[in-house]
Amino acid sequence: MKKKLILNVSLAAGLGALSIVQPVQAAADITIMEKQKEKVKQKQRDVESSISRSKSKISSLKGKQESVADQIKNLTDLINKTTDSINEKSKQIQLTKLEVEELKKEIIVIKERMKQREQLLKERARSMQESGGNADYLEVLLGSKDFGDFIERVSAVATIMEADQEILRQQEEDKKDLEHDQKMVETKLADLERMMADLQEMKTKQKQQIVQLSQLMNKLKTKEKEEHAHEMDLKEQKELLAAQESSIQQAIDLETKRQAELEAARKRAAEEARQRAAAAAAAAKEQAKKKAQQQAETKSSNHSAGTKIAASTKSNQVSKSETVQERKQEAPAPKRQRTQASKQQDTAPAPAPAVSGGSFTRPAAGILSSNYGARWGTKHMGVDIASSGYVPIMAAADGVVSRAYQSSSYGNVVFISHSINGQVYTTVYAHMQNYTVGTGQVVAKGQQIGVMGSTGQSTGQHLHFELHKGSWNAAKSNAVNPIGIVPF
Repeated sequence: MKKKLILNVSLAAGLGALSIVQPVQAAADITIMEKQKEKVKQKQRDVESSISRSKSKISSLKGKQESVADQIKNLTDLINKTTDSINEKSKQIQLTKLEVEELKKEIIVIKERMKQREQLLKERARSMQESGGNADYLEVLLGSKDFGDFIERVSAVATIMEADQEILRQQEEDKKDLEHDQKMVETKLADLERMMADLQEMKTKQKQQIVQLSQLMNKLKTKEKEEHAHEMDLKEQKELLAAQESSIQQAIDLETKRQAELEAARKRAAEEARQRAAAAAAAAKEQAKKKAQQQAETKSSNHSAGTKIAASTKSNQVSKSETVQERKQEAPAPKRQRTQASKQQDTAPAPAPAVSGGSFTRPAAGILSSNYGARWGTKHMGVDIASSGYVPIMAAADGVVSRAYQSSSYGNVVFISHSINGQVYTTVYAHMQNYTVGTGQVVAKGQQIGVMGSTGQSTGQHLHFELHKGSWNAAKSNAVNPIGIVPF
């Protein structure tokens, strides 16, 4: 039978053996059960501590989830802000590109002006070369007709020289402006593109952080779910341990009561023995008295002896008549009565297995369909008994029901705790159609506790039976092969 490990709890046994034992053994049984009860209490304390730790873990996990949720929210806000910044920078880049286009147009105009100035300067230089290359402004001044003409020529020369210098100055300024504007626009565009790249990289990293935080959130939620399941398991363990403590205490009370009844029976037996001894002494005294009377009577007359012989003969006849009557009463019933009794027996329901005389008895009728040990690549920790129809399930030994409930794996299952000759045992009866006992109930060996079925993780009608030498636990470390201990 496939069993899902749900609990990490021991189902300790607690019922004292109901057969008569010596006082020393009975006291030892109670001591063992008291120790077992203390172990169960310690496990209850351990489970309580585990539940407290589990709740703390759940609280911590929820706190971490809230922190991660806040981080995700903050990152989402940052991503939104980064996206807004990217959009703003994109607009600025577009405007800067438009500025670049306008600057390119201005550059074309500036270049055209510079080209015209260069052409003008080239023409003046060529004119100077054609005049000998040394026709300077002094000759112009010396060629004046009078002083007024001289003044006019000086003004004209100054104007020409100033014009030439202005051309050169504008040419130089245009070059500087062109270089400055080009550098400024290129720098601005490069800065914007670099900022755009930084923002894109920042946004990518923020998205990666959100992915990581989302993964962390999923892990935290998974851990919280697992911890909740663990807490539920611990609570179920707590319930089982509480039920086990109750059953052990009940077993102690029953054993104490049994010892009291045994002591009373011993006193009655002693009193009966004393009464039998007194009766035997009185009978012996009466026999001696009768013997003395008989000896005295032998000395009486022949008439008295003949009378006694006749009386003796009559007494023998009466005794024979009584013997015949007793034999008639002991004679077997008539054949008609025996036949009717046999018919009544044939029409009765099929009986459960006969109750064995030892400590254990077979729990159900049927065939052993699966033994203890290796099966289907795993270890089968019990035996399976299969049969069809209505098959009663019996308690394998005297004990106390530790728990009777519906399990997702065992189906309808009953755990019974036993104490046999000082040894604690636990038996498990799984996959039943129904059970007829409840937690804490005292059951006797051979008492019906349910009906064979196929509930839980089962593929057909059978009884899955386990025997544990000690308490039951999730690892089933105390499981033993019942064959050889329980008569199958």
